[in-house]
Amino acid sequence: MATRREFVGALAAMGVMSAVGRAETESRLAGDPMRPQFHLLPAKNWMNDPNGPIYFNGHYHMFFQYNPLAAVWGDMSWNHAVSRDMLHWSHLPVALTPTVGSPDAFGVFSGSAIQVGKRVYAVYTGTRESTPELATIRDGENKIQESQCLAWSDDPLLVKWTKDAQPIVPLPPEGMKITGFRDPSAWKQGEWYYMTVGSGVARVGGCVLLYRSKDLKAWEYLHELTSGAWNGKVTANPCDDGEMWECPEFFALDGGHVLIYSTLGKVFWQSGVLDEATMKFAAKKTGLLDLDSFYAPKTQLDGKGRRILWGWIQERRPEAAMREAGWSGMMSLPRVLRLDADGTLRIETLPETAGLRAGRVSTEKVGAGTESVLKRANGEVVCSGNKGNSFGFTLSTDAGELLGVQYVGERHVFVADGKEIALEAGDVPRLHAFVDGSVIELIVSERIGYTKRFYYAGAIAPDVTASGEPGATLEAWTVAPISANRLTTPAVGV
Repeated sequence: MATRREFVGALAAMGVMSAVGRAETESRLAGDPMRPQFHLLPAKNWMNDPNGPIYFNGHYHMFFQYNPLAAVWGDMSWNHAVSRDMLHWSHLPVALTPTVGSPDAFGVFSGSAIQVGKRVYAVYTGTRESTPELATIRDGENKIQESQCLAWSDDPLLVKWTKDAQPIVPLPPEGMKITGFRDPSAWKQGEWYYMTVGSGVARVGGCVLLYRSKDLKAWEYLHELTSGAWNGKVTANPCDDGEMWECPEFFALDGGHVLIYSTLGKVFWQSGVLDEATMKFAAKKTGLLDLDSFYAPKTQLDGKGRRILWGWIQERRPEAAMREAGWSGMMSLPRVLRLDADGTLRIETLPETAGLRAGRVSTEKVGAGTESVLKRANGEVVCSGNKGNSFGFTLSTDAGELLGVQYVGERHVFVADGKEIALEAGDVPRLHAFVDGSVIELIVSERIGYTKRFYYAGAIAPDVTASGEPGATLEAWTVAPISANRLTTPAVGV
């Protein structure tokens, strides 16, 4: 039998080994060239949906889905970061974690935040293992029950939270054969609080459920705010066939209303009119928010009253590669939304990102076109042209093309990822791209995003060449990192 001194010595040795292990992990993550340098992500492990972004007490708070134990999905919690400018971030302690024996014992899923006086409330989906009769996640196993839950914080930095022990909406509406029941989003309108919940009806299609309350605790179901159609295909996940709409966001914007929802692996927007007497939404125009690796977005109002969009940038590599890397996913750069008079949704990267520019990148004539080389997969590029004059734009490495977009002047459209993006008559053909380690975020003439992942071998990120065909003008800059070690903690500006 070990003596007390030997036992204490063994514990101390374990502590040293643990500290050494942490240092080795941090060093490996900090040296990973594919980790971004100016995007928000946790210091390690898995992240997905943005949750409850809010401007409060002079700070921007970002909560997001997080697995504290691994670089793959599981043990869902709300991680927390804070910023003064939406660009430089510092990590705070994990805000919400599953509580044993409670409605969120299986996981704290997505939701939103709302300020009421000096208090911030979070509405979120709690999940627990249950019976097939009560299960709301229809994935073949049918064992997870979703309910809408409430937590609140009176802490000026939103570090300390209190959970309501019981769900605020424990069950979906009676009589509906739902395909899911999650991702609440709440707002105040007149004397009522309203809340949307993502859902769907089996073999019918996705929908958004609408509730109202006077106090954020007792909720009354009203009706479906709006709904869509199933594509007729049978899949294991109803989000893959349009039977389920998740992460709905509904908000007023520039004299109209906008709905954002995620299904079929994409994010869709609708603009239209809300009848405030009936609280029914009539969509007039619709489109995609992004062409590729961008999902489950949330919005917020910033300190200037602008509507800011955040999205989860997913990985496009196998689970084994994520485990080996020790991290997965990142937050998009902030995007500003506005609505044209005709209902067209406009998207631009937050203009203040220009403050991250660290220096100009030279542009060289190559043949009939122009090129700029973004060293070590880092930089910002603007490619613009004149209406009616066709041109092409590519981003590539020595290994091949990463992304290509064509502007077809005679039809005033862009073609990207095999999809045609029609421009309005007054639109200037313009592409705005950011390259950061293993991600490209491109905005196409304020009409749509095109977020792309790319991977490579080796300890050094490749140079990325931005090429513009004749008729295109290129400008490029290097972008300063938001932290010294790719771990995005701590950051300046908080």
